[in-house]
Amino acid sequence: MLKLVWFVLNIFLISIIFIRTPNNGGLASLGTKTDILGSPNSAEKFLNRLTWGLIVTYLLLAVKFNVTF
Repeated sequence: MLKLVWFVLNIFLISIIFIRTPNNGGLASLGTKTDILGSPNSAEKFLNRLTWGLIVTYLLLAVKFNVTF
């Protein structure tokens, strides 16, 4: 079960990293100043927190799978 969660987490983390906009505008130039998640600044903060949370979860699961007792 945890391996399935880890696999889904991998796919979701890759997707989130590709969705994130670079500092020079990136996908922001395609839209207006509003975003689905609110203002672009709040969307960026949300994606940053989500990305870091997923990275920490990924690393914890990777350690769990590789540590043998």
